[in-house]
Amino acid sequence: MKQSEHLAPFALLTGLLLLLISSAVQAHKASDSFIYVDQHQSEIRIDVALRDLALVLPLDRNGDQKLSGSELRASRDRITRWTEQGITLSNASGDCRMTGQQWGLSSHSDGPYAASRYTVDCPDGSVPETLEYRLLFAQDPLHRGLVSLESGEFSTLGVLAPDNRHFSLTSEGAPGNLALFGAFVYQGIVHLLIGLDHILFLLVLMLPATLGKPNGTERAGLKPRLRELTGIVTAFTVAHSMTLVLAALEIVRLPIAWVEAVIALSIAVAAMNVMWPVLGKKTWKLAFGFGLIHGFGFASVLGDLTSGISQTVLALAGFNIGVELGQLVLLILLFPIFYLWGKTNHYGKAAVPVMLIAVGAVSLYWVAQRVTAI
Repeated sequence: MKQSEHLAPFALLTGLLLLLISSAVQAHKASDSFIYVDQHQSEIRIDVALRDLALVLPLDRNGDQKLSGSELRASRDRITRWTEQGITLSNASGDCRMTGQQWGLSSHSDGPYAASRYTVDCPDGSVPETLEYRLLFAQDPLHRGLVSLESGEFSTLGVLAPDNRHFSLTSEGAPGNLALFGAFVYQGIVHLLIGLDHILFLLVLMLPATLGKPNGTERAGLKPRLRELTGIVTAFTVAHSMTLVLAALEIVRLPIAWVEAVIALSIAVAAMNVMWPVLGKKTWKLAFGFGLIHGFGFASVLGDLTSGISQTVLALAGFNIGVELGQLVLLILLFPIFYLWGKTNHYGKAAVPVMLIAVGAVSLYWVAQRVTAI
């Protein structure tokens, strides 16, 4: 074999390890803010995660890496001014005025948020027609503003992003069912692709279908391996879809901090089981069991939104399909590479153990990081 053919797999492995190391502190719930607009009451509430506020404001005054009640109270004016400059409500008569009514902390699935409630007054006395959102996009291009709109005539949900900063607050301009569905399909894809913990779990689940037999002989051809991979992925999909629905519809809720810790632990356990199959060689069972936990992690994106049940179900269906599409794209890209790599002598003896050790180490780091933060 040519030297370049030897180097290519190791270049891929090196790139993967660098990805793990550089992203070790980034595997957490996506950055979201929640905007609740009530047209009937002429009110808006904006919830911003304290961890996001800490990126733009000096909240931790004594530098002890913790936010006390006194530090938050001292930062109240700074937080509200920063929030207000990133939100604009308007209609045909011009920009509307937001008057602060209540400020405090709210609890979402991933921790504490600063919550600000305002009454809205427009120059012509009518309700606002457009919302423009600009918070945190400069700090995090993957940040999203999740909107829940309630009106006497209708209710709907929406997603604001760097390339889509405006949201219509009228029944004529609000997204239709198809647009709402498409927006959450896209968000599901993004959520899967930026969720490094979910990606690593998929990678570990895929590896057994790329390995030869324990004695080093070649396993049967591509079709049996694809059947094995299909069973694994189907089990994972069915499991996380079940718990995603249960959690997003608030039938079952688990503390997201513990869910994220168990998700990280699931990666280490799955990696260990590839090397020493103490939990059995039928990977689909492992995929189903831990998939139930991963579903609660996916649901944390939608579980804090409120709107009409039809919009919630539509958003839920779109988000879940987006997660599956993102998962499918990853497998289509990765499996052929690892399948061909598996034909080389060093793959099972060197490359896979190194990958499993690296993945296990990073996931255990996440476990420690997340447990200490609880």
